[in-house]
Amino acid sequence: MSKMTMVIDLDRCIGCYACEIACKQENDVSLGSYWNKVQTMGPYGDFPHVEMYFLPTMCQHCENPTCVSVCPTGATHQREEDGIVLVDRDKCIGCQYCAMACPYGARTFNKKQKVVEKCTLCAHLQSVGDKPACVKCCSGAARLFGDAEDPESDVSKALAEAGSDAVHSMPDVGNGPSIRYILHSSIATWKELI
Repeated sequence: MSKMTMVIDLDRCIGCYACEIACKQENDVSLGSYWNKVQTMGPYGDFPHVEMYFLPTMCQHCENPTCVSVCPTGATHQREEDGIVLVDRDKCIGCQYCAMACPYGARTFNKKQKVVEKCTLCAHLQSVGDKPACVKCCSGAARLFGDAEDPESDVSKALAEAGSDAVHSMPDVGNGPSIRYILHSSIATWKELI
């Protein structure tokens, strides 16, 4: 089994918001909603020792997603072949249990269609051999996408090269978030969001 995931190199992210825009455009995300949101972390510290970085947040495509376990209809599900967490709009009843269960606030409610939405890692683009829209548009080449189980994939190589001290993830509350962030201490100190 593969484990498709994303690695975001925060050392390279310039906070241009192109990933936010590409995601909204590619997935027709409604006004005021985000499947991918860039947050500014900082500035922290006292002048002249000030740190700041940009942190893109999204669905973490967890190994044990709580959103899947609380969904009463099976609309929120995890693909067996690659671990990607998706929402079947035809099965979604809009109860928003999954949104309440997500520790990362990564889901939005589409008021017009009365369904919950989230990052799909652009599964529709993957199905034709393409990369997620946010990866393709990143001007800083800060986003990498691939199989974390394959040691020859771009994501595995980037994580190995960064070293364990520079690899971070969102807090694990028993769900096993799969998205990884690279941030070296020479750039800034990793701060927990939750």
